[in-house]
Amino acid sequence: MTRRTRPEPRPGVLKIEAYVPGKSTASGGDKLYKLSSNETPLGPSPKAVAAFHGAGDALALYPDGAARELRETIGAVYGLNPARLVCGAGSDEILNLLAHGFLGAGDEAIYSAHGFLVYRIAILGAGATPVVAPETDLTADVDAMLAAVTKRTRMVFLANPNNPTGTYLPIGEIRHLHKGLRPDILLVLDAAYAEYVRRNDYESGIELVATSENVVMTRTFSKIYGLAGLRLGWAYGPEHVIDALNRIRGPFNVSGAAIAAGAAAISDHAFTEHAAEHNEEWLPILKDEIAKLGLTVTPSVANFLLIHFPDREGQRAPDADDFLLKRGLVLRRVGAYGFPNALRASVGTAEANRALIAALGAFVKRGEA
Repeated sequence: MTRRTRPEPRPGVLKIEAYVPGKSTASGGDKLYKLSSNETPLGPSPKAVAAFHGAGDALALYPDGAARELRETIGAVYGLNPARLVCGAGSDEILNLLAHGFLGAGDEAIYSAHGFLVYRIAILGAGATPVVAPETDLTADVDAMLAAVTKRTRMVFLANPNNPTGTYLPIGEIRHLHKGLRPDILLVLDAAYAEYVRRNDYESGIELVATSENVVMTRTFSKIYGLAGLRLGWAYGPEHVIDALNRIRGPFNVSGAAIAAGAAAISDHAFTEHAAEHNEEWLPILKDEIAKLGLTVTPSVANFLLIHFPDREGQRAPDADDFLLKRGLVLRRVGAYGFPNALRASVGTAEANRALIAALGAFVKRGEA
């Protein structure tokens, strides 16, 4: 028996590859255009900023551990029962809480081949086994996910829309997936980009959660609401699931400033709609202009695009990334998602978007010389 000389994590922890965020700095350019993290280019609502500053007088006090004001505001906006809502430090925390609350050794959880990296981390962190289901046309395949279900399956994670592809499943496919799952399997619908979607056949999952005992929907304030720096998210689920999460989350897991700013942000409907309209204007422009350069772009309904590069010397994604960084443009490498020859670009300001189109044009032209 080997004698341990220092504390060691439980088996499996050191096999987890830590999540690596997108870069925040560039190596050149007169101005920085950060398009690596899908942040809103419009920033937060002025009302949210005012609420954040207003919370400064209470920094010495613990926040409301139940985040009652925020849950009630979310409930009012969406017509939901606040008792079926839980808030967290970003939807990432809630995804991890779900895994720790409902998964353990010997269990399996399914996600799609190019799904959000946090799913795998959360599953392994809970001591369970991740199961990857293949996709079709870079889109989650419901039948493939159902085929991956075994007697050990306890959870299915589905990002809709998905990150980093921007593809989505219509509500009919989501219902087909849910119908095919055993009632003891928890379906987690990650709708981080729901506010951007403009498709008649899309639903974030609210109605399905309302009528089911095994579906949870997670949302975030980090994208369209512009509160990524405060780390704030929420989930809507059956009361028995929310009860379990409340038992294992930290007692003050959401700060007072986040509660105040979140309530103000989600109540400012005009500002949110303005952000959605900006995205709706620029998403097709970026897609079309980049495609005209001869690059392949995966159709997206979110606030980002997945850009694929030719497999030619000097024209691959890492080459493009280096070229763009020298011009102040920071995109996201997505090799960890299975796309070593693609970059993900967030929709930015009009200035940033034009700069990206021009820089990509120069990069492609350089390769043709």
